[in-house]
Amino acid sequence: MVGRGRHGWGPGGGRGRGRGGWQQADLPPADDAAAWFAGRLPDGWFTGPPEITVDREEIVIVGELPPLTEEFADDAARSAAESGRISRFREQTRDERIEIARQAEHRYQRKVSWGARIGDTQELFTTQSVPVMTRLRQPERRVLDTLVDAGVARSRSEALAWAVRLVGEHADAWLTELREAMAKVDDLRSQGPDLG
Repeated sequence: MVGRGRHGWGPGGGRGRGRGGWQQADLPPADDAAAWFAGRLPDGWFTGPPEITVDREEIVIVGELPPLTEEFADDAARSAAESGRISRFREQTRDERIEIARQAEHRYQRKVSWGARIGDTQELFTTQSVPVMTRLRQPERRVLDTLVDAGVARSRSEALAWAVRLVGEHADAWLTELREAMAKVDDLRSQGPDLG
């Protein structure tokens, strides 16, 4: 059988079943990513288990750094010190993060991005920006054009990203519930019926 595989048409391809079609079907599962990183990350990098977010293209690891103990004149000074500490962590761990990312990218077939958090400051390092194709009818295009004309966004692409972020912020609880329901469906699908 010849079908569309991850790298185009060829043997072993074929359309995947279920959510995501062939794009999702060709990716290895990343269900164990949190456990793999827990075992792989050096002790002492973070104060606890990092937050790990996985989608079809990327794995993002964000870890909490130890809190600053110094006194600061104001919140701006504290924020600057937190940003500086994150920058120091980024520089000191660069080579090791690259090697861990290389291993994880081989295992999960997704890019790995990093971030760190300390106090109220969080910074992400070199995260992916992935194009997403969509078709919009005139009413939806007019919404994007209004955002561009009003100066909220510089382009339709940026306006669409802004709209998606806004929905994500205001529908976080609903999206979490939806993801949990989808995970249950995936579990049931993988178990199949009991024909005993």
